[in-house]
Amino acid sequence: MSLNRQEKAVVIEEVAAQVATAESIIIAEYRGLDVASVTVLRKQARESGVYLRVLKNSLVRRAVAGTPFEALTAQMTGPLMYGISKDPVSAAKVLAGFAKTNDKLAIQGGALPNNVLGQDGVMALATMPSREELLSKLLGTMQAPVAQFVRTLNEVPTKFVRGLAAVRDQKEAA
Repeated sequence: MSLNRQEKAVVIEEVAAQVATAESIIIAEYRGLDVASVTVLRKQARESGVYLRVLKNSLVRRAVAGTPFEALTAQMTGPLMYGISKDPVSAAKVLAGFAKTNDKLAIQGGALPNNVLGQDGVMALATMPSREELLSKLLGTMQAPVAQFVRTLNEVPTKFVRGLAAVRDQKEAA
């Protein structure tokens, strides 16, 4: 069932709103996927905060026109599924992870703002740690010198107390 002009305008507006806040768009060919597999993929995407939708390429071309993702239009051929996310890594992780277990989903490419990625670029993006993981590693690295300094400062009174305990034990034994 095809969409009429008003319905197409609503879809373009919805996709343009998603693209306006997006940090990455990943496209994948879904030819041959059954409904159950697509349902599982959609659930994973929802849990990761990824906007996942099967759209007509002509509608997406209009939605990305004039945005930093406009260069992606060259890769829009065939039946495609679009994963749009605010986190640069999450859409790539969801689609690449699903593509590993299901050979009928083929990653075609993707884009970061003003940067088009091929299939290899998307796979490399999928292996990167997420923003939360990077922040936790950074925090751990920043805390390490402080924690070591505190342990060193704590060692001085600890040695003093151990010395006093040794002297006490010596006097008690004598």
